[in-house]
Amino acid sequence: MMHADLIDQDDLAGFLRARGFDVPAGASAEQACNAAVRGLTAPNARSLKSMVEEMYTGSATILPAVRQAIDKQLLPALAQFKPQQA
Repeated sequence: MMHADLIDQDDLAGFLRARGFDVPAGASAEQACNAAVRGLTAPNARSLKSMVEEMYTGSATILPAVRQAIDKQLLPALAQFKPQQA
């Protein structure tokens, strides 16, 4: 029996929490991405970009709902993110 590494919504939420984002327990992929977008700062935007790159270039399979949430919410937010000048 072959075992494939999968990234599901719980994994995504865990990855985001590990990077300091406040993701509620039981959050869907869409809700987790929404929480990350709301909490973007310059340092965690870099960390988030790195996380997405690792997920997309890794060998694990990203479940469709997770990929869709990343593509529709995280990637556009990261592309448009401009850190506030102090």
